[in-house]
Amino acid sequence: MNMKKSFKENVLVVAAHPDDELLGLGGALCIHRDKGDEISILLLANGEDSRGATMSNPSKRLEQAKKVATRLKATLYLADFPDNSFDSVSLLEIAKKVESVVEISNPDIIYTHHPDDVNVDHVLTSMAVTIAARPIDDKKRITKILAFETLSSTEWQMNKDKMFAPNYYVDISKYIEEKKKLLMIYKYELRIYPHSRSLKGVEILAQYRGLETGMAMAEAFRVLRIIT
Repeated sequence: MNMKKSFKENVLVVAAHPDDELLGLGGALCIHRDKGDEISILLLANGEDSRGATMSNPSKRLEQAKKVATRLKATLYLADFPDNSFDSVSLLEIAKKVESVVEISNPDIIYTHHPDDVNVDHVLTSMAVTIAARPIDDKKRITKILAFETLSSTEWQMNKDKMFAPNYYVDISKYIEEKKKLLMIYKYELRIYPHSRSLKGVEILAQYRGLETGMAMAEAFRVLRIIT
């Protein structure tokens, strides 16, 4: 008899832009939802401002983010840091925003960007999480901090010493179709294959990560901290 118990966990995703949360871990979030875990998502920018007034539609993108959060049964937190210009504000300011949501959501697990992505917003988001989640005696210890990969950023790193090297995998074989359906909420952010940020690109990456671990489809992460 299997006596192993399934414990509910508090999960926090800290991402720079709407759609990063799905590209990086849409399947894993579906698993957390179906397990009954408490999911919180913090998006630090609207993902639109850098495109110029004639091309951007921040309110539409944020409405899409809200729809995604509803489908994932997640609590959504939104910040308004300048899109693709996180380096124009102090890292401390970003970290304080992350810390405020950490205090509210009390996470056991934090997912965030790979610290060596080519996107400056991703890099500073990961750094802000490191600061906000530092182990201080008067705070609950966060047992896992996992870095996810974001298509059209992570894979473009050319410095071999900074390339994403996963060491933690989640089987999303039953959730790949739902992940793609959720990504269609952000359909204007998707591109045509062979662009990596395409539905086919998402599926190919999941197949490749699955091949690394003997699964049909997987999402891969880099452990930044794990306490057992």
